Amino acid sequence: MAIHFISDLHLADDTPALNQLFLDTLAAWRGRIAALYILGDLFEYWVGDDDDSPYLEAPLAAMRAFAADTPLYVMRGNRDFLLGAGFEARSGAKLLDDPMLIEAHGRRILLSHGDALCTDDAAYQQFRAMSRNPQWQQAMLAKPLAERHAIARHARAQSEMNKQQTGLTAISDVTETAVRELLAAHDWPTLIHGHTHRPAHHLHDASSRWVIQDWHGDRGGYLRLDEQGIAQLPLS
Repeated sequence: MAIHFISDLHLADDTPALNQLFLDTLAAWRGRIAALYILGDLFEYWVGDDDDSPYLEAPLAAMRAFAADTPLYVMRGNRDFLLGAGFEARSGAKLLDDPMLIEAHGRRILLSHGDALCTDDAAYQQFRAMSRNPQWQQAMLAKPLAERHAIARHARAQSEMNKQQTGLTAISDVTETAVRELLAAHDWPTLIHGHTHRPAHHLHDASSRWVIQDWHGDRGGYLRLDEQGIAQLPLS
């Protein structure tokens, strides 16, 4: 059976169409594929495994049901980097390190969210290093839940304002140098990632790179890996 890869769903309490698309997709794929990999930013933000937001009940329950029949893997993204063991227990999913090398259908596949490859964005890389620090995360998770939500909403609003002002800029894309260094360090596998919202297939010398389509509105996309190879397909 095929393996499916999705990324950048950005589920939130104000994205009902996206949330429903996720539920429908899990129901359609449950027991019909070999595994599902979610490569980061499943949620618009994740303030901790103790988050009791009502909108989370349906996707987490659907993930538990899915994982009972089909292996489910989740990688942390730049929006949901606080996912932890509590999330695994609530969702039935297994968290993955970034990057993660797998072998399937005769191919070596390197999985990543992709944000670490955007090395031209120095300010973001500084934040990324800080936010992955265990001490910083411990301090953040020690704050009251309401305060964490307020911080996340502020960061989300700032991000949306920046997007409206600048759009997709070169600084927010991966750099060729970072991609080649990562591929070379793992002996040139096929790279699959999300994050950049630029779905495409790129060639890099002895290897290639697939960028997963992000989800928005009531539409999305996924990569399908089977014995025939990799294909980019739509969801709606």
